[in-house]
Formats: sequence, C-alpha cells, structure tokens
Amino acid sequence: MAISREVKTAGLVLIGLALIIFLFNYLKGENLLDSSRKFYTVFENVEGLATSAPVTINGLTVGRVQKITLDQEKNGQLMVMLLLDNDFEFSKNSTAELYETGLIGGKAIAIVPAFDDAEIARSGDMLDSEVKAGLSELLNQKLTPLQEKMEIMMVSADSVLTNINDVFDEKTKTNLQNSIAQLSATISSFKNTSQSLNGLITDNQEKLDNTLTNVDQISSNLLKITDSIASANLAQTIKNLESTIGNFDQVLASIENGEGSIGKLLKDEGLYNNLEGASKQLEQLLQDMKLNPKRYVHFSLFGKRPKQYDAEGNEIKEQKD
Repeated sequence: MAISREVKTAGLVLIGLALIIFLFNYLKGENLLDSSRKFYTVFENVEGLATSAPVTINGLTVGRVQKITLDQEKNGQLMVMLLLDNDFEFSKNSTAELYETGLIGGKAIAIVPAFDDAEIARSGDMLDSEVKAGLSELLNQKLTPLQEKMEIMMVSADSVLTNINDVFDEKTKTNLQNSIAQLSATISSFKNTSQSLNGLITDNQEKLDNTLTNVDQISSNLLKITDSIASANLAQTIKNLESTIGNFDQVLASIENGEGSIGKLLKDEGLYNNLEGASKQLEQLLQDMKLNPKRYVHFSLFGKRPKQYDAEGNEIKEQKD
C-alpha cells in the first residue's frame, strides 16, 4: 500500500516537532531520553544562579540545574530543581550548597553528601540548602568595615584640617614666618660662632695641647699620691688617732668631775672666789702704788727714816719721849 504524500509530510512534521522539543529541553538541561534523578531545594536568593548551571559532588560535575521557579507558598522563595545524571547515593540529610565557581564566574550548586543512618535520598526529595560565602562576599565583608573606618577617618581628617585652618589665621601665619626667620638667623649666628670657635681652637692648638699635657701630668701625680696614701699604714694611724681621742675624752671627763688642778680650778667655787679677791686686791695695790709711790719707795741722802703707814694708807706719826 502506497503511502500518500500527505502522510509522509505529516510524519516529517511530527518528527521535526519532536526533534525541536527534544533539542529545546536538552538545551535547558533536561534529557528526555535519560532517566536522571530530580532533587529540589529552596533558596531565598540564588544570587545569579542560572539554569544549566553545574551540580557537583566533591568537585565532580554530576548534573545540572534544571529549573528555577518562584514558590508562592513559601513567600516568594526560589525553588530550584536539580537534575543528577550520576547514580551516586547519599542520605536525605545531605545539603545543597550554593557557591561561586570563581571570581568572575557564575554560580553552581554542590551537594554535600551525608553518610549517616538516615534514609537514602530518592528522586523527587527535598534537600536542605546552604549558601557558601564567595570571594566577592568575603571581600565585601572585609571591605565594608574598612570603608566605614575610612569614611570616619576622612571626616576626622576634614575636621582636623578645618581646625588647622581656623588656628593658622593671618596673624598666626605671620608669627610663624617671623619665628622661622628668627630661627634661620639664630642658625646663621650659631654657624658663625662655630666658625669662630673653630678658628680659636686652631690658633691655640699648641696651648691646648700643653694644657692637656699638664692635666695628664697632674692626673699622674694624683695617681701617685693616691697610691702613696693607699700604701701607707692608715689603719695604724687611725688607731693611734682613736687612742688619742680616747685619752682626750678621759682628760675632759676628769676635768668635768673636778679632778686635778684644772678640774678643781673650774669646779671649786671657793678657790675661784679667793682668786677673784686676790685679783681685786692686787688691782687696788697697783692703783695705790700708782697714786702714792712714796709709800712704797723711800730715798734719802741723809738717812732720814721713812714714814710709816697703816693698813688704810694713813701716815703713822711717831710719839716723842
């Protein structure tokens, strides 16, 4: 039975449509001829994850992202369907982790398998989700505090510059310029003084050398004197000095106790009074000798008897027979 042209045309159209559907689904990551396992996970934000993104286990690509849809029942969270071509088994406690494939690459999902006593994950199961901080996120975490500190520092620097501008007004600038000019003049004067001092030292180099030589000789003589003092029997000398001081203390103690002539002289009041009276009488005698020398010195060429005087200085007249 001959097949009509219309049937052949319809068959070709159907085959073409099937091929187009197959290619379209294959480009989306779904192979209609393959019995792959499907798993689901939910993210609040996929952060650039696209369909056909790789799904890996321990770095090995085992599948791809099949579909990303908004879940109305979970407040707009994103439902991600994972299509795994590998028959590697893991438990339901495994985690689907969203991570960056590189600094300039896109996103991918890694299944972190759990090998515990839980039930083996089957096609259509829901996996827990996690988001692994990528390099850009880590940079943001590090740079954000740094940016805040830099902003604070810039504000502080601006305030400091403003305060400096307020402090350095025209008068202050003028004073500062004058101070710098005076400092320059002082440095110049110090330079001239240094040059003069250098000239003075150069002109008197010989005298300075002689002075230093004399100082060296004096130091040598002092060293010899020190050696002589050190070699002397200072211990015996100090011992003799201590003995002398001890004897002197004994003498002073004897005098203080009224022993000996000096002690009696200092401590005996009667002796002191006698000496004071004798001194007074001697003074009166000398005064009388000065006023009446004839009472004590008699000189006569004719042998005349001298006059007699009593204790009070009155003349004693002789009685005639």
